Amino acid sequence: MPQFICQVCEEAFSVPDAALEKYPGWEPKYCRKHSPNAKKAKRPAPKGASSRKPASVRSSPAAAREENLTRAEVLAKYTDGPDTGIFTDGSAQPNPGPGGWGFVWVEAGDIELEMHGSTSDTTNNRMELTALIEAYRALPETATVTVFTDSQLCFNTVTKWAPGWEQKGWKRKGAPLKNLDLVKELLKLYRARPNCPLKWTRAHVGSRWNEYADSLATAWNRSEF
Repeated sequence: MPQFICQVCEEAFSVPDAALEKYPGWEPKYCRKHSPNAKKAKRPAPKGASSRKPASVRSSPAAAREENLTRAEVLAKYTDGPDTGIFTDGSAQPNPGPGGWGFVWVEAGDIELEMHGSTSDTTNNRMELTALIEAYRALPETATVTVFTDSQLCFNTVTKWAPGWEQKGWKRKGAPLKNLDLVKELLKLYRARPNCPLKWTRAHVGSRWNEYADSLATAWNRSEF
């Protein structure tokens, strides 16, 4: 499920694909706790009225399921998106729970390298970070290629927040830093490859190689690779 960063608490939160598809171009800025709408006082129901929502307006399922396609199915179904770069993804199902990571390096539509892995007890964010770490490790320090992630949390952590945390002794105001071991390793690798910028891309919008990386990250959860 696509993740975003709350501009108030800087914590990651998820939004169902169905909601994003309903409002094209919308990029949520606040988690549920800090949403301006959440602060609006609810009017009390008229005396004797039922608080149960009518069937026609009840909430839809919280999240759309991932397709969990094989690599061959992805290539047959999707053609859009950039055809050069390193595309990374990570997932945990449930979160936390077992999960996997994967990346694919593509040059003009041809696969140069792909890797994936899994673990029995992890989180979505740890797998997203691991995918990026393994991708940057695979790159020579002289490489010139864009690295893509569909995790806004990872993108903002590396490009915006981590340098400030480092200056403050790896501390921040408020909640303690999570996954600090992986963040430190990723920042080091990112800095060692100055010609390999990190770019955020939206998940599950039909981009062929982003979907392919998703297939690698979820391969552990299928019988067919």
